[in-house]
Amino acid sequence: MARPSERIRLGDLLVQQNLLSNEQVQAALAEQKRSGRRLGPILVDHGYVTETGIAQALARQFNADFVDLRNFSPREELLKLLPEAPARRFRAIPLDEDSKGVVRVGFADPTDLHAFDEVTRITRRNIDLAVVTEGQLMPLIDRVYHRTEEISGFARELTAEMAGDQMTEFGVGLSLTPGAEDAPVVKLLRSVFEEAVRMRASDIHIEPQENKLFIRFRIDGTLHVQTEADAKVASAVVLRLKLTSGLDIAEKRLPQDGRFHIRVRGLEVDVRISTMPSQYGESVVMRLLVQNGALLELDRLHMPPHVLARFRHAISQPSGIVLVTGPTGSGKTTTLYAALNQLNSPQNKIITVEDPIEYRLPGLNQVQVHEKIDLTFTRVLRTALRHDPDIILIGEMRDEETAEIAMRAAMTGHLVLSTLHTNDALSTPIRLLDMGVPPYMVALSVKMVLAQRLVRTICTNCAQPYTPEPHEAHWLRYELGDKVGQYTYHVGTGCGHCANTGFLGRQAVYEFLEMTRPLVEAANQGDPNAFIKLGREQMGNATLRRDAVRLVVSGVTTIAEAMRVASQIDDED
Repeated sequence: MARPSERIRLGDLLVQQNLLSNEQVQAALAEQKRSGRRLGPILVDHGYVTETGIAQALARQFNADFVDLRNFSPREELLKLLPEAPARRFRAIPLDEDSKGVVRVGFADPTDLHAFDEVTRITRRNIDLAVVTEGQLMPLIDRVYHRTEEISGFARELTAEMAGDQMTEFGVGLSLTPGAEDAPVVKLLRSVFEEAVRMRASDIHIEPQENKLFIRFRIDGTLHVQTEADAKVASAVVLRLKLTSGLDIAEKRLPQDGRFHIRVRGLEVDVRISTMPSQYGESVVMRLLVQNGALLELDRLHMPPHVLARFRHAISQPSGIVLVTGPTGSGKTTTLYAALNQLNSPQNKIITVEDPIEYRLPGLNQVQVHEKIDLTFTRVLRTALRHDPDIILIGEMRDEETAEIAMRAAMTGHLVLSTLHTNDALSTPIRLLDMGVPPYMVALSVKMVLAQRLVRTICTNCAQPYTPEPHEAHWLRYELGDKVGQYTYHVGTGCGHCANTGFLGRQAVYEFLEMTRPLVEAANQGDPNAFIKLGREQMGNATLRRDAVRLVVSGVTTIAEAMRVASQIDDED
């Protein structure tokens, strides 16, 4: 429909459509007068009517469409017509466009004639009014409005500021002069961090090329280009990050590592930064560790019941080592901290030795390793054992000395939790032997090895049934046999919720190996072949590959994603 001709009173409208009584409206109006809140939220809070009911009533009044935004994904080119700021201000969003170029715009308040006129002016298009609920509109705006244009604008502003011969002085001055927070490089980086946190990015990559500076985010394990900028701004961006993290700004020929702490979107974020000299300048990677205070519990890790039961049993023992293995970024530390969250009590003294400390948990004694001052894993571990701990977490077993100290601690009445980079659960004890740990230590101290990988999960908002390709069905037959046709498979088609990737979030797949008496004897004899044979017999089909297939048949992930994870394991093997 075209522009509404007059403003209507919401209470009168709902009474006319028999959705409310006069008494309910009067009670809500009285509260509105006291609180100053809008009438619609008051009616919803009191349970008089639902938000959807109000929106549908308004749509009927204006002879307009009511649009359910839960599975709606506006086109990128339409979003450019109405920038994010006015979209939030006027609670409106472009939905689609007809063959005549008329844009249908969803309004949370179609009675706001000023908002209709302003959106028409900004878009410079004829618009057709539709009605949406605010509860669905604001999360959609959060999802679909990427700050790419804003970030690119700050990058252009920085490029213009750097024009001339004062590039170095400009960069150095960012941290030292008053009003530095208004400098273009600061505004650029602030926007980059805010967008990265909003999009759940785990890493930010800043990569100078010959003519461009690429800024990429790693989201759910996959890199996405966020923006491109002029290569000239790379030096100022890197310089500012070095100043913030306390790195040597004069050293550009050698890699450097550092960290800093920022607050973004109300969240505390620890940033680990690593610089590396490359052909066209210094490349920077930043790992974002969001301290949101929401530590996972073991029940929320989606472990299969038999794995969860055995893992809980292993960490409840008074001594021994429990190892979690997998590649970088496979969620090992999250699993261990979920275990510590369960074990944390006034009766247990827990010491962690980490590089870096990725989670903060009250009640723990957490130590950050610092190699530059010789505060190493081995040095901290030796000291920690003199502090009468019950439980020790070692961030990673990196060398023979660290492993041996951990093994001796486990053999002398301590529970030790740690990680190790190995292909799977079965190869972990063999890896310890290869590191030079005596076989008897491995046999007597290791209680359980939990191996894990992360698979991307299908976005539930755009999941659709899927027919496997011939090669996918062939792969599934190795695990499912003749049951392949008995299941319904799914894939995400892409929507606004998942940035059109079809995936939203990740979930771990697991396998475990318990050190039973036959395995202990084989490990003690130092016979890898006998150990591997017995281990395979014990594990049977409870492998990482089989657990990935479990998520496929339950509709959690796609066949292609399970095949990707399985191929990583096969390649490593």
